[in-house]
Amino acid sequence: MTAFGKLIRTTAFRLTLVYLFLFALFAASLLGYFAWNTRRLITEQITSTVNAETEEIGEIYSRRGLRGLVFTIENRALRPGANLYLVTTPTGQAVAGNVGSLTAGVMGSSGWSETEYRRLDDQDKTDHRALVRVTELTSGFRLLIGRDLEERRRLFGIIAKAAQWSLLIVIVLGLGGGIFVARRVLRRIDAMTGTTQRIMAGDLSGRLPVGRSGDELDRLAENLNAMLERIEALMIGLKEVSDNIAHDLKTPLTRLRNRAEEALAKSGNETEYRTALERTIEESDGLIRTFNALLMIARAESGQARDNMDDFDAADVANGIHELYEPLAEEDGMSLHVKTVSAPLHGNRELISQALANLVENAIKYGKPVAALQPLGADAATGSREILIEARRDGDRVLLSVTDSGPGIPEAYRSHAVERFVRLEASRTLPGSGLGLSLASAVATLHGGDLILSDGNPGLRATLALPARARVNERVAAQMQDVPQKVA
Repeated sequence: MTAFGKLIRTTAFRLTLVYLFLFALFAASLLGYFAWNTRRLITEQITSTVNAETEEIGEIYSRRGLRGLVFTIENRALRPGANLYLVTTPTGQAVAGNVGSLTAGVMGSSGWSETEYRRLDDQDKTDHRALVRVTELTSGFRLLIGRDLEERRRLFGIIAKAAQWSLLIVIVLGLGGGIFVARRVLRRIDAMTGTTQRIMAGDLSGRLPVGRSGDELDRLAENLNAMLERIEALMIGLKEVSDNIAHDLKTPLTRLRNRAEEALAKSGNETEYRTALERTIEESDGLIRTFNALLMIARAESGQARDNMDDFDAADVANGIHELYEPLAEEDGMSLHVKTVSAPLHGNRELISQALANLVENAIKYGKPVAALQPLGADAATGSREILIEARRDGDRVLLSVTDSGPGIPEAYRSHAVERFVRLEASRTLPGSGLGLSLASAVATLHGGDLILSDGNPGLRATLALPARARVNERVAAQMQDVPQKVA
């Protein structure tokens, strides 16, 4: 398609044509009304003048008779101007006046009419047009008084020519403006189209150009760029998850197959078969837990869990997790404590509980004090083995935190630790999938919050910082309190 073809097919150009047509129609209507009104005013002026003169000459005829009428008409006919006068006998013979010829039948009926005529003194023998009034006098004589319409025709022609030029200027300027606007919009659309074609070809790093005008195209480009950034992040995350699944699940699956093959190869007794099956079931349970964690992260990141949100107290969640994991912590030689105050929250209770449980499991697993971090001469066994679960409200946020006394995570590795299947070197010897912090981070993001990893002095403090939501009745009361402020 040619450049001009693309130009005239643009929405901007078509809208310009529509507005141009409407504006031209309005201008033509306005000029037409002005011309019609001008014509009417001139006609009314002629009519008023002719009526007055007819009455005046009629009075002269009444007082002075035919001789006085003819004398008056002859005198007035000699005056320069556009006035027309004619007196005829009952048989139609001209007696006095300046009219040489008329359209047939004009003098035969009284009243107003527009007629073609020629003056007696015309040299070019050209017909003119006039508005005349015919009056029947006594004794059958007829009086015609009128005025030439050349002035009206000339004024109407001036207006018509002005209208033509005005419409021509409107059309030229409208088409020029439409082409300018359409080309400007078309350049921006072409730039967006080129970017989208690169994106469809697989280059997700492309972004739509954003100008400085802040118009609707800029706002559309900004929103599309934000969407592209989100898609790119999801695609990168999908690729990383695929790579991590292929890498991290290959080892347990291979080990599972090797153990099953080993059990079949050895013709042992029932006890050995049972032991092999138990170890296979244990490996399978670990794989199932990994996939369940991945599915839960996917639900959180896709926003599907927003449908199951409700009002609850974060303190109840913290107390429930403490009650559930306190025996497990004691078996591992840890001391699990809880410190809560009422913190109303609106969210998915199941996911928030699972995220907090993952943080507690990590604290039990990795929160043991390290001998190298103890004072000189102290034993690691004598170090603090306490884990603290907290739930409180801090301004407009609800904080659910787990603090241990272990080695913690260096600040440089904290952003990396929340990625899927990431396990730091210190945790390689312990069982796990590297998905606990990833799930907690995804749940925090789902609720519009963050997972914050900070120093526990010593140890690590993992905090779910979530936007505070009051209970239903508290939200209604708060909205009622805010009404005067919003009105003000």
